[in-house]
Amino acid sequence: MQLSFRQKRWSKTKMILLVCAIVCLLLLPIATDSRLLIRTYTLDAPEITAPVRIALVTDLHSCYYGDNQFQLIEAIDEQSPDLLLLGGDIFDDEIPDANTETFLAGIAGKYPCYYVTGNHECWSGADGFAAKMAILQKYGVLVLSGTYDTVTVNGQILRISGVDDPEIRCIDSGSPSFDDQLTAANEAAESGNFTILLSHRPERFDAYAAFDFDLVLCGHAHGGQWRIPYLLNGLIAPNQGLFPKYAGGLYEQDGTTMIVSRGLARESTWVPRIFNRPELVIVEIQ
Repeated sequence: MQLSFRQKRWSKTKMILLVCAIVCLLLLPIATDSRLLIRTYTLDAPEITAPVRIALVTDLHSCYYGDNQFQLIEAIDEQSPDLLLLGGDIFDDEIPDANTETFLAGIAGKYPCYYVTGNHECWSGADGFAAKMAILQKYGVLVLSGTYDTVTVNGQILRISGVDDPEIRCIDSGSPSFDDQLTAANEAAESGNFTILLSHRPERFDAYAAFDFDLVLCGHAHGGQWRIPYLLNGLIAPNQGLFPKYAGGLYEQDGTTMIVSRGLARESTWVPRIFNRPELVIVEIQ
């Protein structure tokens, strides 16, 4: 019996749906892959005459990376960075601090470590925030709050500056404003040395580029959570909304380079990461 036009169309539709379902099933393990990824960026800087390697850790949210956090710690150790920068939301406001403290204990004393606050540390309340800062102090991590430090690495002098997340005023209404901290941090750039700004928020790139920082390192956006390789860099990000401009990657404006990490959050997120593996960022300055 000959099929009608409507039956033929429905048969073709079912075949297309079946093929799509098979493709989705085949892609699902790849799309939801949450293994740690090492992503490396290389920058040329005239002020730097010997290579400097930086490891950037952001948005850990006290997530689990194996017994004693060995997956993350070993990944860092294998890269042998000269500096370790912690770009906020290393802790979480709901998940206990144990995994983060284990991580800090595992890297303590190995590298000069610098930290800036993220919004989730600030959302922890005054007591929770104080407890987190005490953990950082316990393991010798220097907290930057509109301040900077001068460090010599491989004979190269660098200025590491940092600002608190704007949410710091939720727990300390007397804290200097974000703009005031940024102005104070910019003093680091006036020396003529290579200057790095560590800040949690990438959406403030216009403000960073108005100053004299050579390199800005951020997190917060979680890579836009969902990606489509080569088509969509990120679907949605905090404080940027849909199709965020700064979901993850390298951006340049007015002589300032900003690198945004996709972060390390896994079980702390409400929805799975799609084509968006958690990442440890390595920056090679040469």
